[in-house]
Amino acid sequence: MSLEIKKSPAPLKPATISQLKHALKSYSPEELMEFCLRMAQFKKENKELLTYLLFDADDEPAYILLVKQEVDRQFTEINTSSIYFIKKSIRKILRTCQKYIRYSGNKQTEVELLLHFCRQMQQFAGFMENSAALMNIYLRQVNKIEKVLSLLHEDLQYDYDTELTTLHASI
Repeated sequence: MSLEIKKSPAPLKPATISQLKHALKSYSPEELMEFCLRMAQFKKENKELLTYLLFDADDEPAYILLVKQEVDRQFTEINTSSIYFIKKSIRKILRTCQKYIRYSGNKQTEVELLLHFCRQMQQFAGFMENSAALMNIYLRQVNKIEKVLSLLHEDLQYDYDTELTTLHASI
């Protein structure tokens, strides 16, 4: 079975999503599986996304718990000897959190993980008072939570709104 890839619409430019969707319809399931496995070989993020889709997408609460545990672990490893190291570590943790949010694509998961990130960041409240950059990271995430929260069902909005009020009060 060979992977014969049809010519793209423009040389060396990626096709649009609709073009890809249309082209993928003409392939067998075996060929599609080969494409997925080949994509997973080239980039770690592709492999991570495929892992999420195959193993974690069916149990979102367990996925959220795993990500929260990873975030907790990263927060415990922060070097607090300098504000520079704290900022650098928190940015790295946020990138990791955003990556897992992107894999899920679920707004409720996004709110859960960002709330957890902000709660963990409150441990560094003393450093946030002295660092505008840390405070801005925190405030941007709180604003992002508010925006995503407005897209959720009213019952969920109420539940998360009380947690968001707690975050506002601790600033």
